[in-house]
Amino acid sequence: MTQLNVVKEAGVPDVLVVGAGPAGLALALDLTRRGVEALVVERADTLSPGSRGKGLQPRTLEVLDDFGVVDAVLAGSATAPIGQIWQDGRPVGERDMLGDSGVGGPTGTEPHPRARLLPQWRTQELLFERLTALGGRVAFGAALTGLDQDADGVSAYFADGSALRAAYLVAADGGRSTVRAALGVGMTGETVDPAQGVVADVRLRPGALDRDHWHLFPGADGGFAALCPLPGTEDYQLVARTGELDIPAVIAALTHLSAQDVTEVRWASDFRPRAAMADRFRAGRVFLAGDAAHVHSPAGGQGLNTSVQDAYNLGWKLGQVLRHGADPALLDTYEEERQPVAAQVLGLSTRIHRGQEQRGAATRQLGLGYRGGPLSEGAAGALEAGDRAPDGPLPDGRRLFDLFRGPHFTLLAVGSDAELPPVDGEFAHVHRLPAYEPYGKGIFLIRPDGYVGWAGEDVTGLARYLARFGGTTGGV
Repeated sequence: MTQLNVVKEAGVPDVLVVGAGPAGLALALDLTRRGVEALVVERADTLSPGSRGKGLQPRTLEVLDDFGVVDAVLAGSATAPIGQIWQDGRPVGERDMLGDSGVGGPTGTEPHPRARLLPQWRTQELLFERLTALGGRVAFGAALTGLDQDADGVSAYFADGSALRAAYLVAADGGRSTVRAALGVGMTGETVDPAQGVVADVRLRPGALDRDHWHLFPGADGGFAALCPLPGTEDYQLVARTGELDIPAVIAALTHLSAQDVTEVRWASDFRPRAAMADRFRAGRVFLAGDAAHVHSPAGGQGLNTSVQDAYNLGWKLGQVLRHGADPALLDTYEEERQPVAAQVLGLSTRIHRGQEQRGAATRQLGLGYRGGPLSEGAAGALEAGDRAPDGPLPDGRRLFDLFRGPHFTLLAVGSDAELPPVDGEFAHVHRLPAYEPYGKGIFLIRPDGYVGWAGEDVTGLARYLARFGGTTGGV
């Protein structure tokens, strides 16, 4: 079997990730820091150049903190400006674009309470830079054409006639996923808006529009355009309700600007607002993540964020199976946990697109969790298993998120002197803390993705729970 040149010397990966978008890069990064050999293959010759998913929600910022890139994200991004509504060339009102302009600064439990705007291409660059710094690899110009699998692994075939074998394969190759089609997995959903849309990155004549507002241009005939300044660039992102791809003409038709005010069109893509979800997120040794698993209306800024969090959920589970000897049945919980979340987010995006709901607390994704899920067991104090584990200050000046950062579980004894079961220090870090109101008192096992996996007032059943992930032996 001929392998791709990029891996001839490096050997066969544990996980082949198809697609170098946000989901694929995030997953490969997470796997690489866990010591899992991952290779990303991307059909294009470079990372995608567009700003498409520009909104990073608070929960995703917490994920990026864990990945070690949040400082660069914060340095290059900005909170959303107030929307300025225009009619007949005059500003006639304002609008809170993300529903968080009234949200204050960081709190004890929420270090990133507001969404940030950053062009998607820059988010991808930061993930790529972090991935390669950790030794991860991306093969560009590698177009997957087919695959087959057996009980031991997956074989992937490429347009240049080469092939590659891996233990698992993850489809992160977008809404028109080649992998999903090869698997024969269907997508169930609906058209959110019968009209086509276009998104583009443009540069305007200096002074044509200020960069302090997100400019909105509602049209009497149902047409609509928005121009949002993109932080860290000279660009604006255009989103318009039109099927026309002549971007200067679109701007001239839907705003008070002229076509000559557009000095450069840097990138453009059309889309039809649709909400759809794959019928399965797993088929044997192949998993679907990101847009390959679910596609959203851009309203609400949920697509990229849900995609990165798919990767965050799947990455630690693959790591436990491949590096810590966990039962491969653990991988079934990826679909069991993420499919309900995707359905919830799809519904939210559709309601926002249709004006049935406003952006607000739900779009920030801090309330998403896995209560009642297959890996959620117990309750104690103020928390129930499946909840997002809150941040908080520590007596030594650090924060709880500092303890959670990394590929390990974290076992917290909060206001409790209970004797804890033995755990491998590589698997879980153990800390005793004074009682803390957002947690109350109890024993809390925090999963590597920052959710409470197990909680109890004493340790009964904890060792058994840990053993599911290769974390301890013996005990009850």
